Amino acid sequence: MIDYIRGSVAELNPTEIVLDCNGVGYSMLISLQTYEAVKGLKEAKIYIHHYLREDDEEFYGFFTKDEREIFRLLISVSGIGVASARMMLSSMSSEEVREAILSENIAKIKSVKGIGAKSAQRLVLELKDKVIKGEGSASGSIIAAGIDDVAEQAGTALVLLGFSKPNVHKAVRSILSANPGASVEEIIKEALKIL
Repeated sequence: MIDYIRGSVAELNPTEIVLDCNGVGYSMLISLQTYEAVKGLKEAKIYIHHYLREDDEEFYGFFTKDEREIFRLLISVSGIGVASARMMLSSMSSEEVREAILSENIAKIKSVKGIGAKSAQRLVLELKDKVIKGEGSASGSIIAAGIDDVAEQAGTALVLLGFSKPNVHKAVRSILSANPGASVEEIIKEALKIL
């Protein structure tokens, strides 16, 4: 399975990117969110969702793991296909999608082209608990942007040990505020005492 492709941006438009990776051009469908992030870059690392059906095979590309995870969460809902999920991520950021689900903002979800009232209600009903539990976000996004690799590694390890993402996020954040130079091992040890 392909996790990401890194290469030079050969072609870019608001719906598609082609990355040249060692002489091979990989075409991926993207959201406006990814387009805005990649625009102006000569090289990019794009996370992949491989969509495969009997008569169709496509790569969907995302600038962040977080966007890919929310996309995967959206397409897990009956009636929400890849086109609707991509349209939703073109209309809202990943965080806005989560907020709309958590606040049960049917009107905001319904405002996305291709999402009707019933689909919006189903989306909220099926995903609210999952979003609360931290599903649909990349393990790396547990830690707020700007905090280094050490915190990300510790957070990922704690999630893999079975702790929920929101609790891990709080624990790691409080440990780092008390001891900003903590190592991965120190963060994990302190977090195990808290969690």
